[in-house]
Amino acid sequence: MDGPPRTMTATNTFAAKTIAAVRIATGVIFLFFGEYKIAGSQWAHGGFESWIHGFINAGTPVDFYKPFLVHVVLGHPMIFAWMVGVGEFAIGLSLVSGAFVRAASVGGGFYMINLALTTWFSPGHGVPVWRYLGANLNHVPLLFLFAIFFAARAGETWGLDGMVLSRSRRAPAQDSTSTV
Repeated sequence: MDGPPRTMTATNTFAAKTIAAVRIATGVIFLFFGEYKIAGSQWAHGGFESWIHGFINAGTPVDFYKPFLVHVVLGHPMIFAWMVGVGEFAIGLSLVSGAFVRAASVGGGFYMINLALTTWFSPGHGVPVWRYLGANLNHVPLLFLFAIFFAARAGETWGLDGMVLSRSRRAPAQDSTSTV
C-alpha cells in the first residue's frame, strides 16, 4: 500500500538523538578501554594472557569455546591482545565519530559474544539460568546496544555516516544517456 512519504516526527527525532548520545558515550568508554591496552605494554606482554588463563582456570568458558581459547588464543597471545586493544579502540573511534557505525556494531556484537562465551560459567556450573545472565551484565547489554546501533543506523544522527548520506542525497544524478 502506497501512501504519503514518511516524515520525521518529533518523537523519532528525539529517539534518534537519544540513540546518538548513547552511541557517543559508549564510544568514549571503548576508547578508554582500547587506549590503555594499546598505549602501554602490559596488556600485550602478559596481561591479556593471564586474563585468559584466569578464565580457563576458573572454568568460566562455555565447553565448546574452551579449546579455541586454549589452542588458538593462548597459542598467539600477543596477536590476540593487540586485536582486542585495537578492536576496542576502533569501535570507540567509530562510535564517537559516527563513521562506519553499522560495521563497528557488527564487530562490537561479535566481541561481546566472545566475551560472554569466555565468562558464561562464572557463577558456576548447574546454577539457574538467570545467574548466568546476571553474571554477564557487562556483556549482554552491550550486545543489545550494538544491535540497536546497527538497526537504528545510529551513525546517521550526529555522525559522519549521516554527513556522507546527506551529501550523497544532494549529489546531482548523472544521466547515463547524455554524451559529452
